[in-house]
Amino acid sequence: MILIVGGAGYIGSHVNKVLNERGYETIILDNLSYGHEESVKWGTLCKCDLANINEVDDIFTKYDINAVMHFSSFIDVGESVRNPEKYYNNNVVNTMNLLNVMLKHDVKKFIFSSTCATYGIPQKIPLTENHPQNPINPYGWTKLMVERILKDYDTAYGLKSVILRYFNASGADESGIIGEWHNPETHLIPLILDAAMGKREDIKIFGTDYDTPDGTCIRDYIHVTDLADAHILSLEYLNKNNQSNQFNLGNGQGFSVREVIESVKRVTGRNFNVTQTQRREGDPAILIGSSKKAKDTLGWDPQYVNIDKIIETAWNWHQKLNKE
Repeated sequence: MILIVGGAGYIGSHVNKVLNERGYETIILDNLSYGHEESVKWGTLCKCDLANINEVDDIFTKYDINAVMHFSSFIDVGESVRNPEKYYNNNVVNTMNLLNVMLKHDVKKFIFSSTCATYGIPQKIPLTENHPQNPINPYGWTKLMVERILKDYDTAYGLKSVILRYFNASGADESGIIGEWHNPETHLIPLILDAAMGKREDIKIFGTDYDTPDGTCIRDYIHVTDLADAHILSLEYLNKNNQSNQFNLGNGQGFSVREVIESVKRVTGRNFNVTQTQRREGDPAILIGSSKKAKDTLGWDPQYVNIDKIIETAWNWHQKLNKE
């Protein structure tokens, strides 16, 4: 049985779907502060907060848990700068609560949702797993701290982990059953889709003077179903090798903000206002990751490499979400 912490959220719900399709039994632990109960359509939902270590312990006592996948982090970079206490408490302290309960119950397989934000400003593109890790915001630091804890817990206690450093998660399950659903929304693609729907007056481009072909930031967008597949492959890797490892999960190619906007216009057939404003502090010009290691070691083979296809799945979900 697999425990999915944060399984009512965007990525966790997609991983839950794929796990159940492949015959795994799942338990979903979520306090629903950001997740949505409606997204838990598979497995058993336990409404619980990692801050309550006794409730977490009860779940491990009640269920025969073999491995844990952890998605329950706060992810808003700007908010992490304004309110670092919230981020260190949830992303680091609460994760330690989870790890310590795991050790108590002798559960020693852990898959961690990390981020390319641990690398900080890129020194070389594409980013590989051995790139120096120098976060530039509290969010990135919380993820790197957990990575460090996992290495120490492996050495001291034999807790084996796979650390997955995401680039820009995007898109939605092709069935349209689940998709991206944040409140407030901070991700670029759903914000542009809001503009296409007329829910926003415009979409803002933050900075048009970067050293890129069209002057706007370039990012690596990876489809959420491809991310989900990588988590199952990581679980199989742990089961087979009982060895910790770290992998980047990216598309391997980048799309600029302007290119994403033009793709949304093509996919939706709609026009909308685009305004240009100043750069945001700390935005690197280019963030593209190498996923060669994940492909070679895990056999990971991303299926959604075309930006129009990624946005098409997001648009199908977005229309459904905003009708309800």
